[in-house]
Formats: sequence, structure tokens, C-alpha cells
Amino acid sequence: MRFRARILAAAVAVTGFTMTSPPASADEGMWLFNNVPKKLLKEKYNFEPTDAWLDHLQKASVRFNSGGSGSFVSATGLVMTNHHVGADDLQKLSTKEKDYLKEGFQAKTAAEEIKCKALELNCLQSIKDVTAEVNAAVKEGLPPAEAFKARQGKIAELEKANADEAKGVRADVVTLYAGGAYHLYTYKKYTDIRLVFAPEKAIAFFGGDPDNFEYPRYDLDMCFFRVYEDGKPIKPEHYLKWSEAGSKDGELTFVSGHPGRTNRQNTVAELEYLRDTGYPYLMQRLNRLEVLLGAWVARSEANRQEGEDDLFGIQNSRKARIGGLGGLLDPQIMARKAAEEKRLRDFIAANADKVPADAAKAFDVIAAGQKKRVEYIKEMTLLEGGAAFNSHLFSLARTLVRYTDEKGKPAGERLPEFGEARLGSLKQQLFSDEPISNDLELLKLADGLTLLATTFGADHELVKQVLAGKSPRERAYDLVSGTKLKDVPVRKAMFEGGADAADPMIALAKLVDGPARAIRKKVETEIDEPRRQAYSALAKARFAMDGTGNYPDATFTLRLAFGQVKGYKEDGKDVPPFTTMAGLYERSKQQENKYPFELPKRWEDKKSALDLKTPFNFVSTADIIGGNSGSPVVNAKGEVVGLIFDGNIQSLVLDFVYDQTVARAVSVDSRAMIEAMRKVYDATWLADELQGKK
Repeated sequence: MRFRARILAAAVAVTGFTMTSPPASADEGMWLFNNVPKKLLKEKYNFEPTDAWLDHLQKASVRFNSGGSGSFVSATGLVMTNHHVGADDLQKLSTKEKDYLKEGFQAKTAAEEIKCKALELNCLQSIKDVTAEVNAAVKEGLPPAEAFKARQGKIAELEKANADEAKGVRADVVTLYAGGAYHLYTYKKYTDIRLVFAPEKAIAFFGGDPDNFEYPRYDLDMCFFRVYEDGKPIKPEHYLKWSEAGSKDGELTFVSGHPGRTNRQNTVAELEYLRDTGYPYLMQRLNRLEVLLGAWVARSEANRQEGEDDLFGIQNSRKARIGGLGGLLDPQIMARKAAEEKRLRDFIAANADKVPADAAKAFDVIAAGQKKRVEYIKEMTLLEGGAAFNSHLFSLARTLVRYTDEKGKPAGERLPEFGEARLGSLKQQLFSDEPISNDLELLKLADGLTLLATTFGADHELVKQVLAGKSPRERAYDLVSGTKLKDVPVRKAMFEGGADAADPMIALAKLVDGPARAIRKKVETEIDEPRRQAYSALAKARFAMDGTGNYPDATFTLRLAFGQVKGYKEDGKDVPPFTTMAGLYERSKQQENKYPFELPKRWEDKKSALDLKTPFNFVSTADIIGGNSGSPVVNAKGEVVGLIFDGNIQSLVLDFVYDQTVARAVSVDSRAMIEAMRKVYDATWLADELQGKK
């Protein structure tokens, strides 16, 4: 369930803005915190959250810039998330002597807590509707390029006016309902994050790739960090308390997290693009990268330590896209989407006086854009998406090159990622002293250059310029060994004084920046902007048809989901909602305790001390998607009963449709976490902190 934004964005641009969801039913919905379905909850579950309850849960929730969710769970700034959300940080902090990703980590004192590299947490403080201000900036009749520029200018202006880097305030204007609404999200930003506790990967990801997206599960997928300011742990006003009893079958639970992206109200034309072009092309890249990294990681222990987190992300994305593609190839799902679209088309045709004038032609505009997307997909993916230059060093070079070009431009003319309000986060990433592996960089960059040459052809002028008369492997070696960008002081000097073209990686970034910007501009002005306007018209038509009380598609912003702890039937058999610690040992024995079902030695040694009836993982009907990883699961009292870490295989269609018959969210049970801390890891101090006993 990991949301791998970097991999997916680089792989292929497959989605964009989407319109509102149809009226929610059952436990459907990734709800905005300022538009929670209180009436629905009251009628179905006899529970109505108060504004204070919602405000507390909102401000106890955090977003990881690495692509996941988390929550404050103690009065001294302790943050809970998944092991796989923290895996990137565990790998960055590891050394040749200490492999924290594999072996785990525990800091029993504050002095032992390790500061993370380039990790940023965002805690949502306020939401303001700025739709009128953004729309007013785009005058009627503007050409797409001018409309795009005007809108981005207003968004940059709003973000700059409301951000305050000195006070750690971040401001993002979030596009909702495909442009039907724009909300200003103001966050408290934290950048001093320290690692506190993580179990071994073998128990956090027990079952590995074979059990990923499956159920029953037995994963202790948890990780804890602490937030500091001014050198001291913060004392958050809002943090979640631990439930004494845990959850039970049939209980109403809530999930507060940051679902990454859904496509539930894409037009049929867009879904057909995803089915026929977008996903298959993405799958080709994921399969290629999985074979490449899988073979490399298997060659040595050093390779495994450096590359296994990247490999896991690719495997996770590959399996998730297989499930999504399966949904798009399901005639029943596509028929359902066609019926939903027909309902909207019919409403527009019969209510011309209630909908925007351009709503009727919006479907054709979107369909035309998808034809262009097919034409542009490879060039966009390889050049602007960076797939041809699959290298962290190249990403650093491109950032420096583009910052040098963008910093002098007016706010509305800059690329959005270089807006004034975002420079603080950009610099934190750019100046991180995280280790960079030359061997891994060489492997990935050589493969990217090979992909470029085989896609465009060896005689393509840009390919010849990029390769400079050498093979992809030789050229990659020259670039990786010749660049000085591994040194943070060098990057800082270039950030202040301008990108130095004498550096070979900078020179490469400059060489390809023109073609990359050109294809980006085509996509933005020929596809994205007309499509945005079309979807905005459809969103307003849907508002007229169904009202404004529904949820928008996911945008990696804070949402509230709810559902019951509930099992399901699979192949005619009952799948109970809970697994137990006894089941963990049984599952390992069935697989002869061999990788990836091998238990860490301490789990074998401590078996007799455990209450094997303790619930380990559980499932619920909560509506989640990638990005929800690390989200707290709370009961009606707002107490922690679990930690989201996955969905079952049947949940992979939730990107497009919601169905609670067999789709389930999978969580670590709060009781298993405490049992393991106290009886396996001798982390009584941590359990006491979580349970308010210290």
C-alpha cells in the first residue's frame, strides 16, 4: 500500500484532475475534514463526530514528505507510522556496521535518537476555500496557455502570502473536484525528526512480496519517530491516546490519513487510456526495473543494503498496478463506469439551464486530450519524467539548473515546484547529506540511457548528444564518477551562484532541459489545461445533479475514512477479521521458516513469553488507497486501535470504484504492538509512553 510518488511520477503521467464522486454509499468516502458526512454517520452508526473531535484528530495527524501518513501518539512528540514508510529513512541512516532497515533500531534515551536526513512532516492546521479568488484570476476566453499561467500565478501568490518559513508554516493551494474548488491548506512544518524505534524488516514485512496485498497477514509494520524544535522534543497539544481494549468485530473505526490519488470519476475515455496505454507502459517500466534491481541486490550484501528499499517500492507498485489493470479489464467495472457517465450525460442534456455552457462538449475535449497523451507519453516520461536519466545525481543537477533559471522570474511564470512558498522544502531535500551509492547510480543511469536510446533510436540527434559517442554504460560511468554533486557544499555553492556547466551532470541536465520543458509545456497547454476546464464544467454539472456534499478524488491531502472491523468471504470460505500471534508462528512453520517467512531469532526465543491469542492484524471496510500507509485507526473515542499498512488484493480496484463486499483495509492491531514492545523488544519504556504510564 506504499505510495511511491517518485517512481510513479517518473514512470508515466497517467492521471490528472478528476471530478466529484457520486453520492457515497455504505462505508465509501475519503472525506474532507471540513465536509464530513455527519448525517450519514448518525443514521448508520448512531455516531456524530463533534467539531472538537474532528479538530483533534486532524491536528494529531501528519503527512510524511516521503509519501505516507502518521500521527502524534504521545505528549512528547512521538509519531507513529509504518516501517515501510520509514524504510527510506532507515536505509539512509544505516552504516556498513549497522543496518537499521534489516536489523531494526531502538533508542532507549533521547541521546540515542538519530536525526533523519531530509525528512519533513506536515500537520494540517487550517483549510480555507479560495475558489473565488483563483477563478477570478482566469478571465473568460483566455487561451489555454494564458489561462494556465494566470491560475498558477494566483496560486503562487496565495501560497507565498500564507507561508512563513521562519515559523515553519507551509501553505499549499489544493485543487479539488477537478477545479470545481480550490482550498488553501496551511500546515505546521517540522524538519527535525529523529528515529526512535523500528522492528526488524523480517517481522515488519513478514511474508514479503508473496503476501503483499494478501490476507490473512502477520506484519508488525510499525515505526516511531520523535519531532523536535529548538533542540527539544515538542509537546503537541493534540496527540492520540491508546485504547485499553483495542477493537472488536463489527466496531466502527476511523482512518485519518493522506490517500495519494484516485481516479473514480475519470471519464470512460480516460479509463480506456489507462487500460490500453498508461498502465501497460508503466508495467513495462516497473517489470524492467524489478529485474534490473532484483539481480543487482542479489549479488552482494552491500548491494542489498543499498538497493532493497528501491526494489521494494518497485515490487509494491508493480503488484498494485496489476490489480488496478485487472479492474480496468473487468467488463463489469467498465460497464458500471459507462452507466455512471451516461447518467451525467443525460442530466447535462436535459438541464442546459442548470449546467455550464461547455459541459456538453467536455467529454469530447477530454477524449481528444487522451489521444494526444498517447502521442506524448514516451517523450514526456523519458525527458520530463526523467526515466531516461534514472539517477538521484541527475535529479539534483536538474533542480540546480532549473532553480538558476527560475529564481529571477515573476511568481506566475515559475514552474510551480520553484515557487517562493516551496523553496524551504526544496532546499532541505537539495542539501541533505544522505549517502549516494555510486554503484547504484551507475546501474540505474546506464539502464535509463539504454531505454532512451532504444526508444528514440541510436541515430536520434538528442540520443547522440546525450551519449557523446559512448555506450550507455560508459557514459553513465563518466557522469557518475565525474560529477561533484555528491558533495553538499558544492550543491550549496551552485544554488547560490548558479549551476556550473563544467560539471558533467550539470551539463547533461542543461542539454536535455530544453526538450524536457518543451514536452512539458505541450502537455500542460494542449492536454492538462483544456482537460482541467472540461472537468471543472463536469464537476459543476455534477454539483447541480447530486449536490455538493460528496467527497473529491484523493490528492495526498488529509482525509477521513470510516468503516467496520469486518471479515469477508473468499472462494466460498469465511475470512475472519483478526489474525493472531499464534497464526504468525503457524504461517512460518508452514513455510519451513524460510525467507520471506523466516522469523527473527528474538521472536523464536520470546515465543513462550507471548500471549499467542493476541490479535495481530485486522481488516475493516474503511475506504483507503496508497498514501494511507501509516494512518492511525481510531475508535469513536478517538483512541488508537490500529495502524493501516495495506489493503487486500481485492482492494486494488478502489482507485476506480468502491466496493466493500470483499475489499478491505489491513491494519496492525494496537494490542500486538504493545505485546511485542513489552515481551519481545524489552521496550517497556515505549509501551509506557504510548499508554500514558510515564
